Amino acid sequence: MFTLSVAAVTFGVVFLAELPDKTALAGLLLGTRFRASYVFVGVAAAFVVHVALAVAAGSVLTLLPQRPLQAVVGTLFLLGAFLLLRKRPDEDEQVRAPADTSFWKVSGAGFMLILVAEFGDLTQIMTANLAARYEDPLSVGIGAVLALWAVAGIGILGGRALMRRVPLRLITRVAATVMLILAALSFWEAITG
Repeated sequence: MFTLSVAAVTFGVVFLAELPDKTALAGLLLGTRFRASYVFVGVAAAFVVHVALAVAAGSVLTLLPQRPLQAVVGTLFLLGAFLLLRKRPDEDEQVRAPADTSFWKVSGAGFMLILVAEFGDLTQIMTANLAARYEDPLSVGIGAVLALWAVAGIGILGGRALMRRVPLRLITRVAATVMLILAALSFWEAITG
């Protein structure tokens, strides 16, 4: 069953965590070199695979007893906040562009770039945590996919303008704060049962 509030929370957490990520910058770079629609199709397809794997992993976590599960989820949210605060948002990633600019080559390059770069990434871990926390894989999956698609669209179509107006450091701090709040809630549930 779909729950709008769970999807909205997931969207917010994943959106904020992904915005300063290297894949948003990679999408921006590919979008400036190639047809935006071709890049988006490949990136969007890779994010669907990425979220499906994360939701499946989160669903497996729900098999743990409730208190230990909340402790694990809280620890992973703390780890996510730490990783966000630790990473340098100004790090540039090198993206190899395809020589052929056909639909299949460009979308394939976008797909492979995101699939490889996002495997085990912070947003995948956060999506798994949210799936475990809310035990609502459909809502978490939809919220995460929409957030990742939104960031990809922003990166591909208008990332440069956004990054000039909103400091990446601020976005990173807001995302880390949200994760710290979710960690505290998870630990509270682990303690109080």
